Amino acid sequence: LAFRDVLIRPRRSTLRSRSEVDLKCSYTFRHASNKWEGIPVIAANMDTTGTFEMCVELAKHKMLVAVHKHYTVEEWQAFIKAHPECLGYVAVSAGTSESDFKKLQQIISTCKVDTICMDIANGYSEHFVACIRRVRKEFPKVLIMAGNVVTGDMTEELILAGADIVKVGIGPGSVCTTRKKAGVGYPQLSAVIECADAAHALGGRVISDGGCTNPGDMAKAFGAGADYVMLGGMFAGHSESGGDLVEIQGRKYKEFYGMSSSTAMKKHHGGVANYRASEGKTIRVPYRGPVRNTVLDMLGGIRSACTYTGAAHLDQLCSRTVFIRVPMQTNEVFSRFELNLGIQGYKTSAEEKAPSEKAEKKSES
Repeated sequence: LAFRDVLIRPRRSTLRSRSEVDLKCSYTFRHASNKWEGIPVIAANMDTTGTFEMCVELAKHKMLVAVHKHYTVEEWQAFIKAHPECLGYVAVSAGTSESDFKKLQQIISTCKVDTICMDIANGYSEHFVACIRRVRKEFPKVLIMAGNVVTGDMTEELILAGADIVKVGIGPGSVCTTRKKAGVGYPQLSAVIECADAAHALGGRVISDGGCTNPGDMAKAFGAGADYVMLGGMFAGHSESGGDLVEIQGRKYKEFYGMSSSTAMKKHHGGVANYRASEGKTIRVPYRGPVRNTVLDMLGGIRSACTYTGAAHLDQLCSRTVFIRVPMQTNEVFSRFELNLGIQGYKTSAEEKAPSEKAEKKSES
């Protein structure tokens, strides 16, 4: 099941207002010594979302950012010195290379960051499991997120190797093409349900990573058992996001691309290696302005889901959720006539799509 295949069944509620819902959660972990408190929403560790600018704004809401791994040690040091209030709401990202490990050692030791995001596309690799064991041995008290996987058996493997939180999701992202290129994946809602069940039995936790296109999808992820929800596309296109800002035919857009896209590989590795294919898209999303408005809209939607199910606290939403399979999510008969008012982040109609390269060249000529 994917998010689009279900709706949440409403239940009797004693809540009188959305304002009564508490979205802050308090978590302890299997391995890490620290206790985390905040709203469990994470900006993905992509160039265009996992930025220091995003950290500053999301920390105000006690939300997390998995910072992309392409900042230098010096940039990390300057950021933490200028914004110590962000500690506790940032994660340093790393892959499995030796250079990543050495850089991780420097950032953890000099910046006192207490959360690591171990991130590769294929979390089923034995090499990745060995890397998690190595990082856990080096940093026994630090919180470790690791992924991505989509099945219960590998969720258990990563937790037993030293991960506290497992990232769940292969292919559901808006700029990911792994399912087309490799034919590999797992419907996101089903993956979250399976992996959450496996993780919680071992005292671990899971992140639903990818596939959310609106606050309702986020609520479904929490309802399915996710402890955190990680977002890429929903955080793209803002003032705090990365990516070039361009103006085409009088409208502003920001670039957004997958980290396995040809754009990302050319930027960070000089191009796409001969033995692999690009597994990501490069798109332009309408510029949305400051991310604060989008954050408030997200949180308002989740609060609404909680009131419909009678969950006074976000961590009660899972136990209060019953899913109903549906053939259709919403009535779209007038969607193409919708006025462009308020939050622009979730529009998918033709008028909200960025112009093509051909249209851009025509406007420049």
